[in-house]
Amino acid sequence: MRCEVVAVGTELLLGQIVDTNSSWIGEQLALAGIDSLFQTKVGDNFGRIADTLRAALDRSDAVVVCGGLGPTQDDITRDVIASVMGVELVHDDDIEARIRYMFGSRARTMSVNNLRQAQVPLGATTIAQMPGTAPGLVCPMPEGPYEGKVIYAVPGVPSEMREMVAGTVIPDLKRRSGVTSVIKSRTLRTWGQSESGLAEMLEGEIERLDAEPSATIAFLASGIEGIKVRLTAKAATEAECDERLAAEEAIVRDIIGDIVFGVDDETMEHAVVALLAERGLTLAVAESVTGGLIGSRITNVPGASKVFRGGVVAYASEVKFEVLDVPEGPVVTEEAAMAMADGVRRRLGADVGLAVTGVAGPDPQEGLPPGTVFFGLALGDTLEARPVRMPGDRERIRTFSTIGLLDWLRRRLLALD
Repeated sequence: MRCEVVAVGTELLLGQIVDTNSSWIGEQLALAGIDSLFQTKVGDNFGRIADTLRAALDRSDAVVVCGGLGPTQDDITRDVIASVMGVELVHDDDIEARIRYMFGSRARTMSVNNLRQAQVPLGATTIAQMPGTAPGLVCPMPEGPYEGKVIYAVPGVPSEMREMVAGTVIPDLKRRSGVTSVIKSRTLRTWGQSESGLAEMLEGEIERLDAEPSATIAFLASGIEGIKVRLTAKAATEAECDERLAAEEAIVRDIIGDIVFGVDDETMEHAVVALLAERGLTLAVAESVTGGLIGSRITNVPGASKVFRGGVVAYASEVKFEVLDVPEGPVVTEEAAMAMADGVRRRLGADVGLAVTGVAGPDPQEGLPPGTVFFGLALGDTLEARPVRMPGDRERIRTFSTIGLLDWLRRRLLALD
């Protein structure tokens, strides 16, 4: 079975909203073993949406349409689908009751135009999951050129779309296609190696998998968050799939080593907080060039309060001298970074002190070019510093510095084993 994705909304074409929905739906189709060869964006125009849906139905067995199911005048997806099906829209009393209940339960007045969302193409069914006021639709094509094919319509709101796709669309597609096998993926997140470098390190394992297919390896560059190594396995059961993924993960980790910092949605700060907790250590950070980004990312991790004492954003040189006891003089040096780490550890009563100072640009500072950064670490009886060069503009320098410093701490904590 072939399925394609159509994203509806003029705002997508104008670049006002980034279309993350299509990429997520595409990923779910791939994991379900459903072929997906086309993704299209189209504006809020009746004729162009209709032409796009007909072209999609000409070359595919199913179409997932995302967006255009709201209550306003430009929300015309349901009208276009009815036209393509050659049927009328009919009012669904149950959907109207659910919409009225949603507004009533929130003590909000319902605008009459919300009842447009209770209009359903004749022969279509509504999707059981309905987290918002827009119902999703399953629209089997009636007798005619597209007989046997189906259009699924889901809202453009990502949380609503995901619930409907996972709860109804994917299971229904698997049923229609006869797919019974299980496909699962696991993503290893890495830092400190290029995509080409990872590919070279894993070249032998990829060749082995080509000859003895039990899993596949793919690479995904995720910008300032490092390189992702995605492992995918297909098996008759979920348990067998998990077993294959676990075996392949162990092989890949053995090859590429400790550059792996997390799995799936685990961030660098998740890894650092977990390691600190395992070792019973507390952390304090002193930030200059990053301006509080490190503390913000750490405190975004549930349970961080058990290990994170706090931070000092010592942006001005005077704050470094007066609060962190950095000796007066240049502040973008290894010595300043070490003094900042030691000072914040003592001031906040932490076991570990972490610090960063540098030049974000665009102008040089202290005769140093933008991207010049120094990390500092106070751990046990050791004070150390590390010079690094960060690429990019001001934002990228600050973000790379944040993740790079956390990764340096992660590796030092691993070395305590």
